[in-house]
Amino acid sequence: MQYAKLGHTDINVSKVCIGAMSFGKPGTMHKWSLPYDESEQVIRHALDLGINFFDTANGYSKGISEEYLGRAFKANQIPRDKVVISSKVYFNPGRLSKEAIHREIDGSLKRLGTDYLDLYIIHRFDYETPIEEIMEALNDLVKAGKVRAIGASAMYGYQFQNMQQVAKDRGWAQFQAMENHYNLLYREDERELIPICQQMGVSLMPYSPLASGHLSHKDWQVDTLRSQTDRVAMGKYDRAEQQDLGIVDRVDELAQKYQVSMSQIALAWQWAKGVVAPIVGSTKTQHLDDAAAALAIKLTPEDVNYLEELYVPHEIVGAIDHNPDTGTVLIDEKK
Repeated sequence: MQYAKLGHTDINVSKVCIGAMSFGKPGTMHKWSLPYDESEQVIRHALDLGINFFDTANGYSKGISEEYLGRAFKANQIPRDKVVISSKVYFNPGRLSKEAIHREIDGSLKRLGTDYLDLYIIHRFDYETPIEEIMEALNDLVKAGKVRAIGASAMYGYQFQNMQQVAKDRGWAQFQAMENHYNLLYREDERELIPICQQMGVSLMPYSPLASGHLSHKDWQVDTLRSQTDRVAMGKYDRAEQQDLGIVDRVDELAQKYQVSMSQIALAWQWAKGVVAPIVGSTKTQHLDDAAAALAIKLTPEDVNYLEELYVPHEIVGAIDHNPDTGTVLIDEKK
């Protein structure tokens, strides 16, 4: 395993991050979620591979993901300082109000069985709460020792810039990580958000690096429970299927060239683009073996250009839009 520093912190993270959305009682959030015993097996295997970075959220399976993660660490007697735990806040009552942030961090800590989080991420941008209130509340958590560092997730570049500037102007904790939607089939954040993060030294830890599996096999549709039931993934990618199939073919070509899996090529591209730790969601231990092995692949600039040159603009998927007429947040189920 390889490791890197998170942003401007001294937090050392594995260059593969485990996404814990797949951990939870099946049907609570997704039909394909793993019950505890299977979740614990995946978590234990990740630890055996040297992976120390785990990302969850208060809303994953209504908090059960956090419970499973904390329970697995305890069952395997993992010292707290040997793992980096990240969780998120937003899809809860009160969104990112001061009251909600202080309430939700305590709930996450209790479910995870820990006194602090290494990284606390705002899951989306909150149009209803003043930026100053959000950033001050997050800074309060850092000062209280409940959080070591803060991060943000899918949003527009100007929103991220504004939040960072407010924190900087007031001497508050600034974001050290960005968990955004980024892969070979979705590169819209290359226009603004990613350059802003790179300029600020903010670490990229994208979700969906394999585009919900579309970059791991040639067939767009496969016969798995997740492929057949994951409506969120369908909404993210199915509308652009025809324009993206050529990219999938090129991933397959390079996989054959290097005699590795397609997912390894897709992950190797992430590191070639300066990503610190793509978030790999796994329901099988072999998925983790594949991700760890991908670290040995070094794509050439020609390989990267070949993978990228067929890309065309896509609809925004991830960042939440706002309706200025009604003041309500518009959340597309397909996002």
